[in-house]
Amino acid sequence: MSSSHDHADDSEHEGPLVLAVSDRHPRVRTIQVVRPEAQDTTYLAATAKGFGITLKHFAKNLFLPLKKLSGRANAGAPVEERFRNDIETVQYPEEKVTYPERFRGLHRLTLRDDGSTRCVACMCCPTVCPAHCITIIPEESGDTSIEKRPAIFEIDELRCVVCGLCVEACPCDAIRMDTGEHAKPVEDRARAIETRETMLARGVRSIATQGGEGPNWRATAPDTKTDVNR
Repeated sequence: MSSSHDHADDSEHEGPLVLAVSDRHPRVRTIQVVRPEAQDTTYLAATAKGFGITLKHFAKNLFLPLKKLSGRANAGAPVEERFRNDIETVQYPEEKVTYPERFRGLHRLTLRDDGSTRCVACMCCPTVCPAHCITIIPEESGDTSIEKRPAIFEIDELRCVVCGLCVEACPCDAIRMDTGEHAKPVEDRARAIETRETMLARGVRSIATQGGEGPNWRATAPDTKTDVNR
């Protein structure tokens, strides 16, 4: 394949202009380098353009009517045509937006009838967590029917991606994300870590059957076999 043919093929594709191709290897090429003009290297024109856009937005938000509080605090609410500014700032926590129905919210741990946590430290939730934000350190339980319980249960809300996989993986209905509460702003990273105590404070009693049908579920299950010859 000749170099002139390579040059013709390269000219049809987007990218830098190929001036020459080496005879020894087709991937060794000489390309044209386009350098900016002297007036463009100072970035004065681009800076002036960006400053003009900023002034335009500032004047638009300053002189045009402000959206009503109901329009700002209700996500997706229709806005009257005369409110043409772009201000969407919500003065949180005094003003709060209305979250959609599928909003999960902060984690919480559910309780048994005696008020203890339903978590048995099976390590399913930290294993399935894609952000590795869950830390569980188990300890022996004083209840003879329960082998383990969490001595430490922490979730770093700053690392959590709110995927809900921990809720799906839990076999005991011990963790939920149905509080509807938004994570509070913090100045210290340590204050964004949810502990077992804080999640139990939001907890509710769960009526789910923990442990399933038990180890003898095959003997107690109804016979559902059918005769395939019929």
